Amino acid sequence: MGCGDVGERVLGLIRSRVRCLVLTSSEDKKSHFRAMGATPIVGNLDHPQTLVRLAALGERVLHLAPPAGIGETDTRTQSLLQSLNKRTPPKRLVYGSTTGVYGDCQGEWVSETRALNAQSDRAKRRVDAEQWVKAFAKSRPGLTRVAVLRIPGIYALDRDGGTPLERLKKGLPVLLPIEDVYTNHIHADDLAVACWRSLFMGSALRTFNINDDSVLLMGDYMRLAASHFGLPSPESLGRAQIQALLSPMQWSFMQESRKMNNQRMKRELRLKLQYPTPLHGWGGA
Repeated sequence: MGCGDVGERVLGLIRSRVRCLVLTSSEDKKSHFRAMGATPIVGNLDHPQTLVRLAALGERVLHLAPPAGIGETDTRTQSLLQSLNKRTPPKRLVYGSTTGVYGDCQGEWVSETRALNAQSDRAKRRVDAEQWVKAFAKSRPGLTRVAVLRIPGIYALDRDGGTPLERLKKGLPVLLPIEDVYTNHIHADDLAVACWRSLFMGSALRTFNINDDSVLLMGDYMRLAASHFGLPSPESLGRAQIQALLSPMQWSFMQESRKMNNQRMKRELRLKLQYPTPLHGWGGA
């Protein structure tokens, strides 16, 4: 579900090992997914009546579809789970959430046991989805195992918007170091491996932070990228100056600061990062 860039990377890993089915809302993409070795199923998470075919089709379900763009609830996840519940439920359900569910942690280290404190509607929709998938597992003890993946910023050189190049070329500023926030990242290929492993590994109900080993302030991340790609280093400004120069979305990412602990991911999914830092992912290490 939600077979975009990351979903297609997962397909590349598993298509020769298992039979793969992909939900798509576009008739035009059926041939694309067939060429990737998957069986397409046309349906739309915003239209529950189109999802009836999903019941009992897959033993393991990877749900990467984002919520709709309004409100504090995720009706798409609700509709999906209602369809899966009509017949034999899947053995494993993996949901791709976001680290935004933790809210602002003031730069502290964050493990999966930290209380959730979503502050934006975008993050609250993810909390709602997490609650739905966990309730799905709890209501079917011994039948469906659930893994929730909390994912930060995804990057890759071959991913649309997968590097900070566009922002650097626009000359957008960063926060002064004393006011800056910690940001977290994961390479799209490492995320795909985490998704794949989560479909087969882990206990009945488990949450994982899926992030690399980097510990970077956002400004340091942007300066590192500027140096690597040969672009001018961004200007540093205070919060009062910078807010007027950024979009609401860009500004929202400067309201939350956290350092993500990924030890559970490494220990329980036995995931060895191919790209432990963005510099590795950009080809500079």
